[in-house]
Amino acid sequence: MISVFFAILTALSNGTASVLQRRAAINVPDREAMRVSLIGHLLRQKVWLAGIAMVIVAAVCQAVALATGPIAVVQPIFVIELPATLLLAGFVMRVRLPRPVWYGAAAVTAGLALGMASAAPGGGSATVHGAAWVPALILTGLFEAALIAGARATRGNLRAALLGLAAACGYALTAALMKDAMARLSDGGGVVALLESWQLYGTAAAGVGSLFLLQNALQAGTLVAVQPCLTLGDALISVLYGVTLFGEQLRTGWWLLPELLALGLITAGCIELARSPLATGNATSPARKRRVD
Repeated sequence: MISVFFAILTALSNGTASVLQRRAAINVPDREAMRVSLIGHLLRQKVWLAGIAMVIVAAVCQAVALATGPIAVVQPIFVIELPATLLLAGFVMRVRLPRPVWYGAAAVTAGLALGMASAAPGGGSATVHGAAWVPALILTGLFEAALIAGARATRGNLRAALLGLAAACGYALTAALMKDAMARLSDGGGVVALLESWQLYGTAAAGVGSLFLLQNALQAGTLVAVQPCLTLGDALISVLYGVTLFGEQLRTGWWLLPELLALGLITAGCIELARSPLATGNATSPARKRRVD
């Protein structure tokens, strides 16, 4: 229950961060794409700094969640980050949410519930044994390189989708490294063992790289193109890490049918929600609309 609770807090924080970062990234010129100077532009925007603050909160909550539960349980919960954030934003901004938003939120929630019930993830170890990290890091690096190369050769929403998937892969790797690092803290080694583990510094490097890729994805195209790849990619790749690195188990066989249905529901819900004005940062309250009219 502790891991689920902190996973939900992480989802809320990450969803809020994505919307805030998207609002900041759309103001950055195209010539700054895939350059370090992109971060310089963003640092001058308060809304982006607020998004980074939420990223930090999310990182702390995620560390607690991963330290107390399997990665195949924790990471898929993050698919609720967008619907939860939009519902909260609508309440705070006093904007009446249209039916498609409610339908999208219902689809994502139902898909998550169906997927978790069907897959029933569990088991596994808290740490990665032996040299299992070597092939995992090599394959991850090759996959990331292919996505980035494809993104540099394209424009618009296709580039945004590829970079969103690359960011998702990076965030999944961050979660796996974070879980392995946190296990050293709870195994009796304490803070010293944590600081001596290469996984801790790998977590920081992967997290910063993923954040850079996400900013470029949000700058390249719409949230509709980025969010489904980011949300689903993070969940699916994290589950893959959980199974291959930590030995966690999922149901297979005929259970794959409801699991695929769950993926379809989550995908459709994310696309519908990402189209909402609340997600793009263009929503206005009814009072403001009346004054303009």
